[in-house]
Amino acid sequence: MSQIWTRVKSKMSPLLPGHYYDDEDDNRDEEEAEAQSLLSAGRRKAGRLWDGFMDFALQGNILEIAFGLILAAAFTTLVTSLVSDIILPPISVLLPLHKNMEEKFAVLKAGPHIPSNGYTTLKRAQDDGAVVMAYGIFINKCLNFMGLGLALYGLAGMYQWVSKDDIIKRTVKCRYCRKKVNEKARRCVNCTSWLDGREDQPQMRQVLDYSTASSSQ
Repeated sequence: MSQIWTRVKSKMSPLLPGHYYDDEDDNRDEEEAEAQSLLSAGRRKAGRLWDGFMDFALQGNILEIAFGLILAAAFTTLVTSLVSDIILPPISVLLPLHKNMEEKFAVLKAGPHIPSNGYTTLKRAQDDGAVVMAYGIFINKCLNFMGLGLALYGLAGMYQWVSKDDIIKRTVKCRYCRKKVNEKARRCVNCTSWLDGREDQPQMRQVLDYSTASSSQ
């Protein structure tokens, strides 16, 4: 009986005069503790996610790629302006084009309001609903591509000359499998043949013929 009374007193110990703990208070405390544990777990997961993102974003390779893309975009814009604004206008003057290269087009099907003297600009033809083949824009983009490629090749050559780092990989054809390999390679990566002449020696040729015959069997 005394044990039962002790248990009841522990359940109903006074917090304030006239107030006692009951089962609702215990449930409320358990809910608050569970909410606190869930919040703590959420904070830990968010912190781990943020730390992982910062480690990924601030890696050396990622930053180098980002800087390279920014410089490549700026360099592309520069080369495009060089071709469109500096190189093509003199070509349009020297050749009997009578207009800029990007304004050259051919009308495949005229629009409903074609002028008597024809369309003078590409925009007027397109606004009138004519079907046009804008070959001047295509030629302009081809020249831009060629100019960008030549400029990049020149920069790569200058970098290779200054740093002595072979970033331009020149290739030759393997004399045995006729596939391209690096010109400094001593052995073909495709057919594994030696490229220093030892394959042409009689002893090596016999070994190769024997190995080929054994593999075919």
